[in-house]
Amino acid sequence: MIILHGPSLIHSIADLSIRALISQRFSQILSGEPYDYDQHGYMIIVEPGDSIESLESESCCSILHNAFDDTHFGDSDFTPCFEALEEHSHCFEMLFILNDEGFAIDIFIPKHSGIDPQLLALCAEYAVPAITAQT
Repeated sequence: MIILHGPSLIHSIADLSIRALISQRFSQILSGEPYDYDQHGYMIIVEPGDSIESLESESCCSILHNAFDDTHFGDSDFTPCFEALEEHSHCFEMLFILNDEGFAIDIFIPKHSGIDPQLLALCAEYAVPAITAQT
């Protein structure tokens, strides 16, 4: 798992499509302001072999279960806890906003082999297509 505490680490992302998307997100979030972890939060890129448990542990976010009613992905009454889940051509983007000031954790889940199949199944079921800017 790659954890990005600020835009200065973008150069370390090998996947150019995900690098461009994360660069765009930091630009949108910061709007010219300097990065402040406590205000802006951080981003995570899931890597092959990462477990959902380790992702939940790092982010403190409920991914496969609903923290309020303890339903699990696959239950007929399950509702995920993320704010948004978008499908891009190369990855899924799962957003958790954790407070009223906007502190967020943005998780990027590549569509690569080795990514947890249950995580990809959740994304495939609940993601909406990403809105792209028309030129």
